[in-house]
Amino acid sequence: MILKQDYPPATRGTIVVWGLLGILPIGGLVWQVFHNLVPLRRLGFDVWYVEDSDRELYDPETYAPTLDYARYRANVERLGRHMAAIGFAQRWAFRMPGTDTVIGATDRQGLDRIYREAVAGINLCGAQEFADRHMAIPRRVYLETDPVRMQVLVAKGDAWAINLLDRHQFHYSYGGLFGRPECRVPLVRYDWRPTVPPVCLEFWADRPLPPRGAALSTILNWQHSGKDIEWQGETWHWSKDREFLRFIDLPRRARLPLELCLGGASDAVREDFVRHGWTVRRSTDYIEPDAYRDYILNSAGEFSAAKENVVASRSGWVSDRTVCYLAAGRPAIVQDTGIGGFLPTGEGLFTFSTEDQALAAIEAVASDYLRHADAARAIARDHLDADRVIGQIVRDIGLG
Repeated sequence: MILKQDYPPATRGTIVVWGLLGILPIGGLVWQVFHNLVPLRRLGFDVWYVEDSDRELYDPETYAPTLDYARYRANVERLGRHMAAIGFAQRWAFRMPGTDTVIGATDRQGLDRIYREAVAGINLCGAQEFADRHMAIPRRVYLETDPVRMQVLVAKGDAWAINLLDRHQFHYSYGGLFGRPECRVPLVRYDWRPTVPPVCLEFWADRPLPPRGAALSTILNWQHSGKDIEWQGETWHWSKDREFLRFIDLPRRARLPLELCLGGASDAVREDFVRHGWTVRRSTDYIEPDAYRDYILNSAGEFSAAKENVVASRSGWVSDRTVCYLAAGRPAIVQDTGIGGFLPTGEGLFTFSTEDQALAAIEAVASDYLRHADAARAIARDHLDADRVIGQIVRDIGLG
């Protein structure tokens, strides 16, 4: 897969983007990184993608963590290949955790020089824990893709969360309803600015209609642990399994077929969904970005539940997977987190809280697919275009 393009001269200074792609090089994270790096480079910045962490690596096939970094050197090889695909072969660096060894287009001394010269650093997903060398960057941006947990930790006085966030001057989140009366997420200490996942429209444009009989689908890791949070007497779970199980009977009544592309699920879970009429695939078949994109393009649209924490809190969270479906002209039907407060819904993009609402949305898409496909693409163009979304952040932090 080659997505190279002609970039303008890099005359506006160096921006570092930290992420998780080498830690876990899977399709969704690849596209997340692409959709942040490319618009910054198109805006004329010299952009470096960096991972400078001591966290564990994960096997993209099994999701198993390891401290045996030599064993998963393949992760870094994938990272280099992905960077080359967008013209960043000479603009990435990965420090092997627990060592001073930097792999990629520079060495440790060169990476420290990049930090000293950078005009901004964007901590995508909060992937980078900060050391003194990172503090040389004058504008440090925390760009959160999974809202709620950090805000609650801060409200409860958690020292780890406060220490990390204090090291950033700017705080952005995919919590699109942050600050609205209906949003239950506590916002204290920091000026959280809501944003949306960016998408590079050209990577998803001019695709044929899906094949006949295509399903509404989604790609997800079934179950997470260790990030549930308690707030105001409630436990908000950081996992999708509980929410999906509420809608397991949908295929028996839905007009369009439904499909799950699952990672981290047991055979028993897969078999249970199959018994209820779902098609179930393994997400490990789609870890490469071209396979991930083809999976979305061969779908009729998206049907997806969300993590309980973003639903119960009315956070306004939008998935960076959903924006790919929309940009590809694939209608999206997603569990309601409050996104109707800032994105148009009812054509191309639908939200649901109950089974009947989900079925009505599926019926609407099935009844007039072309209209909703066009509307999906228009929502991506008008509200989620990467150049516009990232350009606004650049202006906000004083680099406009």
